[in-house]
Amino acid sequence: MKQFFNIQKLLTFSLLMLATLAFSQEKNQKALEREAREDVRIGNKLYNELKFDEAEIAYKKALSKNPNYPKASYNLGNAVYQQNRNKEAVTQFELVEKTVNEKMSKAETYHNMGNAFMKEKKYEQAVQAYKNSMRNNSKDDETRYNLALAQELLKQQQQNKNDKDNKDNKDNKDNKDNKNKDQKEKEGGDDEKKDDKNKDQDKGKDKKDDKGDPKKDKNDQKDEEKNKQPRPNQLTPEQMKQLLEAMNNEENKTQKKLNAQKAKGKKIKQEKDW
Repeated sequence: MKQFFNIQKLLTFSLLMLATLAFSQEKNQKALEREAREDVRIGNKLYNELKFDEAEIAYKKALSKNPNYPKASYNLGNAVYQQNRNKEAVTQFELVEKTVNEKMSKAETYHNMGNAFMKEKKYEQAVQAYKNSMRNNSKDDETRYNLALAQELLKQQQQNKNDKDNKDNKDNKDNKDNKNKDQKEKEGGDDEKKDDKNKDQDKGKDKKDDKGDPKKDKNDQKDEEKNKQPRPNQLTPEQMKQLLEAMNNEENKTQKKLNAQKAKGKKIKQEKDW
């Protein structure tokens, strides 16, 4: 019986120790949660004073004491966003979205996520974030306005991208055409050089030919003098002159006859005016 009571006491003591430990842990946890809430209040005060870097530190302290504190996590994302660390802010808001269940909290988280994307000019992601915010709170006019703005900026961004792509394609085509033109001009220049070389060669040949053979020059001179003499069926200059005078005389006689006929001529019909 003694041994039985000793075991029972041991079990009772163990249970009391466990209960005390659990109570102590719960007490410590509640204390940490209170401290975390106090850190968030400090962070909010600093945030409102536009001391975003100090507010960030306060929110991180709160999360170190209570990692599952959505408000601290959300406010931390806002503090980071205000320091233009937009990519970090997006990551932080994504963590918040996974931990909150309330629709209004989700809507606000997506709204701020969209704002961070807008700063990064990631308009497509911003559009999706604002749409998710509207799904959780369709009555938010500010989100509706931001969504319309993001959609318009996305449209312009895509148009600018298309214009740039078209310009790059045109520039590439022009560069290719200029390259082909330069190649043709180079080839043309080579052909001109070749032609000039051939001309120079021909010129040199002509000069050589101009020096000629003295005997040949004399023979050419004789041929030229011989060609000056009238051929059997060719008129001399004197004969040509006489022929022209005879033709002029005949033409004058013919003209006189025509004038005489016109003087006698027939009546001319005239059209009547209305």
